[in-house]
Amino acid sequence: MNIDQIKATNILEALIFASPEPVRVAVMADVLKSQELEHGVHEIMEILSQRFEGHAIELVEVAHGWQFRTRPEYAAFLTRIIEKPRRLSRSAMETLAVIAYHQPCTRSEIESVRGVALGQAVLDALLEDGLVAPKGRKDVPGRPVLWGTTSRFLEAFGLAGLSALPRREDFLLDRATTEEEESASTLVKPSDEG
Repeated sequence: MNIDQIKATNILEALIFASPEPVRVAVMADVLKSQELEHGVHEIMEILSQRFEGHAIELVEVAHGWQFRTRPEYAAFLTRIIEKPRRLSRSAMETLAVIAYHQPCTRSEIESVRGVALGQAVLDALLEDGLVAPKGRKDVPGRPVLWGTTSRFLEAFGLAGLSALPRREDFLLDRATTEEEESASTLVKPSDEG
């Protein structure tokens, strides 16, 4: 590595370390340009990733940016010290899943998919945690609010982008396999008594 590349790598490392949120590639490119360093961000991110191999922290791409995170194998040690974020209720997780896969969607569309009414407390909890946000209004009578996920959602679930969500087809295949296994286990075996 030449001196400019070392400097660029150290600058981006410091930037990512100091940022409480994932740092976007465009921001990194602007910082390098402002320092008159013409190195490719992706090349430097590869160097940084390699630098932290075998360390307790790793550099991960999440929420359309890059962030340092503790490796999963060390998380158990931290849970004794660091407060765990509150867990979402089942209804909040269901609502969040519907929004993630159908966004932007209205409250009535969420209720239609879930098959139950959406309580205001559930929506308030998701808003308070910054996982969902209004994304405009649907152009129909009554102009209901359209809901969508936020970059905080991507960050909280460790997703680089919405394209990293599991495909809905995978869930259907898993469900079909589980149902087949359940029906096979409930079959009554013929008796040996004659």
